Amino acid sequence: MEHGGGHEIGSHKLAHFAGMTFHLDTLIMTWITMAIIIVLAVLATRKLQLRPQGWQNFLEMVMDALLEQIDANMGPKGRKLAPLVITLFLFLAVGNELGLIPGMTSPTADLNTTLGLALMVVIIVHVLGIMNKGPVRYFKHFFEPYIPFVIINIIEEVAKPITLSFRLFGNILAGEILLLILGMLVPYVVPTAWLAFSVFVGVVQAFIFTMLSISYLSNSLADGHH
Repeated sequence: MEHGGGHEIGSHKLAHFAGMTFHLDTLIMTWITMAIIIVLAVLATRKLQLRPQGWQNFLEMVMDALLEQIDANMGPKGRKLAPLVITLFLFLAVGNELGLIPGMTSPTADLNTTLGLALMVVIIVHVLGIMNKGPVRYFKHFFEPYIPFVIINIIEEVAKPITLSFRLFGNILAGEILLLILGMLVPYVVPTAWLAFSVFVGVVQAFIFTMLSISYLSNSLADGHH
């Protein structure tokens, strides 16, 4: 069904440009998510106080919790990746909840988004591993403890972005679909209860994705001599 420059297939409005296909709803929701995070950051930092209140207090609590996880899992070197980890969590937490607002969808309910984020994390892991351990030592670990293990190790690396992306995508998409079905079958009470649960699930899924990312990144920052 045509709508201006695109058409809808399933839950996505598609547009084509230069031989490429774009999910317009995902792009729009992604920009909205980024805008919300920027607004929250501005509100939290425009009037900094020694005794934080409001959004400043909320964001500082989030940052402190994430920094504790970074220090515990990644060590001192992990602090240089703190902006990446904190931004990733905020994007996922906000994006996961957008689909609970009538008329909106979560950008993370699109596999393209979750797979893109997972690939970004895995690529950074390999780049940091090469920089920290050197290319020879880094690629050598794929053949340890014995050369035939290279097949298992490669499969493991390929599986990382797949499992990371599908876990988040599946949970968020399933939650949105179930909320829509409940709204049609059992209005008001049940959908409201599920909505509250979905808010919790969205935050938990953002935390799981972030913690797995921290785990992968910690391996690339490990001392190259051990």
